[in-house]
Amino acid sequence: MKQFFVLTLFPEMIEQTLSHSIMGRAQRDGFISIEATNIRDYTLNKQKHVDDYPYGGGAGMVMQGQPIYDAYQSLMPRAKGARVVYMTPQGRTFTQRVAEELAQEESLVFLCGHYEGVDERLIEEIVTDEISLGDFVLTGGELAAITIIDAVSRLVPGVLGKEESFADESFSDGLLEYPQYTRPPVFMGREVPEVLLSGHHANVAKWRREQALLRTAKKRPDLLKTAELTKKDLKFLQEQGIEIEKE
Repeated sequence: MKQFFVLTLFPEMIEQTLSHSIMGRAQRDGFISIEATNIRDYTLNKQKHVDDYPYGGGAGMVMQGQPIYDAYQSLMPRAKGARVVYMTPQGRTFTQRVAEELAQEESLVFLCGHYEGVDERLIEEIVTDEISLGDFVLTGGELAAITIIDAVSRLVPGVLGKEESFADESFSDGLLEYPQYTRPPVFMGREVPEVLLSGHHANVAKWRREQALLRTAKKRPDLLKTAELTKKDLKFLQEQGIEIEKE
């Protein structure tokens, strides 16, 4: 069972959001466990404050290290040796490759910051990874942690039922996923590509690969520089007038 621990000011946000659909079923079936710890429970003041003014002045408040550290210590030894992921715009950008990397860990601890951030000394003491969803700022780290837990959980054997469920998805091999169709065969005057109705598995696989290449070249050409491309892929792209500069 893969364990996710979340240090947060809003545990109900984590628990409620991840209790539905595939994530909820994965927890009930014992493939993953998600535990949210309320940082506020570990404050040493009657007011339950977890923040204070920043040294040096400036706008906003900074989360104090003490309640976070004590909350983190409460997870030991259950999360002993686990990587501690701090959600911050200053971290490395989250990608499918990072999700695959984190999926190899038995346990992960997520630290969700608020206000102007967290006391740097706490980060230096316990954080092993700083991760960002992109070049933008959220009001807190909870949504980012939820997103990463969802992405990583999908890679845990048993969560999706079959490995094939995610083997051909976007970014699995560095490409965007090919177009998908379902019934009826004609919708809004648009027909399903004939090859998908042929029952010829080799032709379907070839069409899907080519469509994935074309879609990636059109929507995210930057991905082609690092994608896992075969000689056939490169030849097909050249025939379409698409040149690739590999990194």
